[in-house]
Amino acid sequence: MADQPNPQMAASSPAADEAPTRTLAQRRRKWLTILAAVVVGIALLFTLYHFLIGVRHVSTDNAYVGADTAQITPLVAGAVESVRVANTQIVHKGDILVTIDPADAKIAVERAAADLAQAEHEFVQSRATGGALQAQIGARSSDIDRARAEMIAAQASYDKARVDLARRQSLARSGAVSGDELTSATNAFAAAQAQLAVARSGIAQAQANRVAASENYNANQALVQGSMASNPDVAAARSRLDAAKLDLSRTIIKAPFDGVIAQRNVQIGQRIAAGTPIMTVVPVTRMYVDANYKEGQLKKVKVGQKARLTSDLYGGSVVFHGTVTGLAGGTGSAFAIIPAQNATGNWIKVVQRLPVRIMLDPAELQQHPLRVGLSMDATIDVGG
Repeated sequence: MADQPNPQMAASSPAADEAPTRTLAQRRRKWLTILAAVVVGIALLFTLYHFLIGVRHVSTDNAYVGADTAQITPLVAGAVESVRVANTQIVHKGDILVTIDPADAKIAVERAAADLAQAEHEFVQSRATGGALQAQIGARSSDIDRARAEMIAAQASYDKARVDLARRQSLARSGAVSGDELTSATNAFAAAQAQLAVARSGIAQAQANRVAASENYNANQALVQGSMASNPDVAAARSRLDAAKLDLSRTIIKAPFDGVIAQRNVQIGQRIAAGTPIMTVVPVTRMYVDANYKEGQLKKVKVGQKARLTSDLYGGSVVFHGTVTGLAGGTGSAFAIIPAQNATGNWIKVVQRLPVRIMLDPAELQQHPLRVGLSMDATIDVGG
């Protein structure tokens, strides 16, 4: 009896097995339906995002922070007296970075000041000399009058000697005048003639002296014309003094703007030449991002469009806002030292990227400082 199967249990076993199977199939279809609905929903959301939002934005993670750094170079040569900053130190506009030994510059200032004083003294002296030169013109005029009077006297002597000689020559034919008297008259005439020539040359000499005195006076007046400040010699000396003072002020090198010190390579006691780079100041509040977009993304990118950026330094919780300020004039490969040469038989097209300059908001940089070279994710709103 115990080994014989129960007919009722045997009859109900297939039905009992079909119920769990049917329940499992229904549950599987339910999950497949839910999965299909989720996939369709995701596809629909992606489609809506693409057509409503995605087409209005272009993004890239090939973007890096940049800045127009200031390379600090001395404008005068000399020995470094002090270095007051170090790498990574934050400085403000006007802070002293380096001082150069000012001894030589101070000597140059003193020498230039002495030259200016001498030029001013010579100007005063030249102005005082003008009166003496004017008096010389009057004296030369008097010399001309005297020379003319002497010429009149010489002319009278000449006329008298000429008449006496003519009279004696006429009497000499009749023997009324001796040979010695005729010779004396001839010599007197020759002397009077020479004296007249001397008197005439004296007038010419006096007139020449007067012209020279007038030229000297005019030259002196040209030197002292106007004020002392406008005098050429004084102005040149003053400009040399200003240049010496400028060189003295340049022995103190100051920060041109707020920033961070980088690449400091100067030490106390080192003698540096003018124009030698000694450090760099990076402006932490005036930075931009160069975002390298693919050429196919640039169709709608224009200057003035807004951008949202995130940095790997702060993560997605900190969003920076910027404005497109320009597109580069060529791709990176075009400006490479050795540009790519694609005129070959095995050419393969490579999608090019063009740098887009995005200027960051200074207020946001003040709250969340960045550094040159950091990676950024940039998204430009091209729908505006």
